[in-house]
Amino acid sequence: MRFLPYEPDQAWLLPPSVKDVLGEDHLCFFVHRVVEELDLSGFEEAYVEEGPPAYAPALMVKVWLYAYALQVTSSRRLEQRIREDLAFRYLAGGATPDHWTLNAFRTRHRRAINDLFLQVVEVARGLGMGRLGHVAIDSTRVEANASRRRTETVQELRHRMAKTRREIRRWQQQGAVADPDEEPGTQVDPSYAERLQQQLAQTRQDLAKLEKSGAWQLSTTDPDSRFLHQARGFVLGYTVDLAVSDDHLIVAQRTTQAVSDSASLLPMVDRVREACGEWPAQVSADSAFFSVENAGGLETRGIEGFVPDAHLSGELQHHRGPLKMAGDSPEHCRMRARLRSAAGQARYRRRQALVEPVIGVLKEQRGMRRVRLRGLSKVGGEIALACTAFNLTRLWRRTAHA
Repeated sequence: MRFLPYEPDQAWLLPPSVKDVLGEDHLCFFVHRVVEELDLSGFEEAYVEEGPPAYAPALMVKVWLYAYALQVTSSRRLEQRIREDLAFRYLAGGATPDHWTLNAFRTRHRRAINDLFLQVVEVARGLGMGRLGHVAIDSTRVEANASRRRTETVQELRHRMAKTRREIRRWQQQGAVADPDEEPGTQVDPSYAERLQQQLAQTRQDLAKLEKSGAWQLSTTDPDSRFLHQARGFVLGYTVDLAVSDDHLIVAQRTTQAVSDSASLLPMVDRVREACGEWPAQVSADSAFFSVENAGGLETRGIEGFVPDAHLSGELQHHRGPLKMAGDSPEHCRMRARLRSAAGQARYRRRQALVEPVIGVLKEQRGMRRVRLRGLSKVGGEIALACTAFNLTRLWRRTAHA
């Protein structure tokens, strides 16, 4: 015969082993082994004894981590993959949770997901990864799950408040002269006044939030998102800060509404210490993260900083000649002298090779150009889930080639 036998409807006498089909070194088995060693009590404490039994947190954590490692960020798509994909079926133990249950788990356990990220970093540190000799910090903008057209400005909110107040006064005047002997259909509806008062309170709350944030527009679909500047213009979304170790492991992450990066450097350094238990020896970041306070804060923590100011950045990139003016503080002067040295410039160039490929992988290969959830807290949990999945794949490749 020229061809191998082909019978799609042939039934299996015995089901094949999943490990024989996928191979023992497959990513899904690594995710399974790691999650089994983690403390999932943060997820379990959110459930109560009453009601129907829920899916095991270990099941949900495994399928979501494996999903984000494969760029499956949609709960509907994940539901389909659990039914059809052999690796997902193995992680789910034959269960088939629907997309409502899957998405509810992702949005409900935001704190536990952040704790999961810290536990995976601890596992990586135990295996010799996450070296803190040099940590590179950078930020990126991710698009929110919101329409750019459905926004409101301060002027529009104030106009709506004035319009609602006029409507309330008109209703009060009508209610004062209403004849109680009229038919019910012609009387003023009392619930209408309550709706107007609720609308006025909500508009006042949105206006206060917008004025407090300093933004000039507020999204009606995701009020926590902000218009942020990036290379291609403005994007409605969030700012994601990442700290990456010398072996391309994400050792700290956070999601903010920050328009600029200068206020994020020291909090990210503190998060590195929280996750790893020690300060990094060296920290590098681009000029957007520079401030005189940051230069002093790094030295106070005993960290050697490589964060140029905007003028020195142009000098290092050969856009302008050497500056003759002195720095704004002794720490600033020492930072400039360090970056002007050959070793300092080599260390600063290393920053691009550390953090920017990680951002590229998350956005191009893991679907993190646009988030699925809405609200700062929920988006932060989603980013933590994606970063945890990224670290797991780094660990998997490290152990596979060990």
